[in-house]
Amino acid sequence: MKIPKRLELLADDGVIDEVISRLMSGKEADIFVVRCGDKTRCAKVYKDAVKRSFKNAAQYQEGRKVRSGRQSRAMGKRSSYGRQQQEEIWQNAEIDALSRLADAEVRVPETFGCVDGVLIMELVSDKDGDVAPRLGDVSMSEEKALKDHAQMMHYIKLMLCAGIVHGDLSEFNVLVDDVGPVIIDLPQAVNAAANNSAEKMFIRDVNNMRRYYGEFAPQLLETQYAKEMWALFKEGKLTPNSTLTGEFEDDNTIADVEGILVEINAAMEEELERQERINGPDDEF
Repeated sequence: MKIPKRLELLADDGVIDEVISRLMSGKEADIFVVRCGDKTRCAKVYKDAVKRSFKNAAQYQEGRKVRSGRQSRAMGKRSSYGRQQQEEIWQNAEIDALSRLADAEVRVPETFGCVDGVLIMELVSDKDGDVAPRLGDVSMSEEKALKDHAQMMHYIKLMLCAGIVHGDLSEFNVLVDDVGPVIIDLPQAVNAAANNSAEKMFIRDVNNMRRYYGEFAPQLLETQYAKEMWALFKEGKLTPNSTLTGEFEDDNTIADVEGILVEINAAMEEELERQERINGPDDEF
């Protein structure tokens, strides 16, 4: 296919030898299958902020480090330089998260560099070389659901131990190859200790996984892995070797009405977004 304008520089520099196809378009990036030498990989082309439809982006950027006072002032003034720096921080967040999670033994795509707003990554594929499907496109047995859900809880635990909350984890941001689940799409990843919304995002992430796998193994719908892991994290007791039970008892004698309403609203918002992704192909990622 014709090389898209955003990929022309990489083609001219020999980073990409051929653009094979456009894989999909998402709310913050377009994905292309490309050939680099004798390897088939994917190129994630980040959309400009004005074209990106990621909701509440500022909320996700809370707690991210800014290199200098000049950068901070420019971002605050929304100057062209400030917007450029904000875009770099957004893109670098995914590269940093992918690197840290790979080191933590979480299954994520391998990265091969980011140039001019284009991230070159491993193309997650099945044994036949076809692009691995998203979790939301996969049906499974009860036994498989229990096994993969346990694996996802392990990965999420490792992520939290590394101080990272995905922030947008759902069946649309997990690929499934012949080995199991692979977590993708992390530009919105947040610092678990420095972002005031991290707990809410974490609970939503974990419960999204519970909801999806629970369609095939209903017993999972009664589990409380989100609250269990976050409680251990807050107490400084969560480690990669922590044994999880999926059980949790609140110590509060007075109901946290505000917290419950936050969870309900978050669940409703997530369901609306899920329906939009299902009904609108341009929202898929």
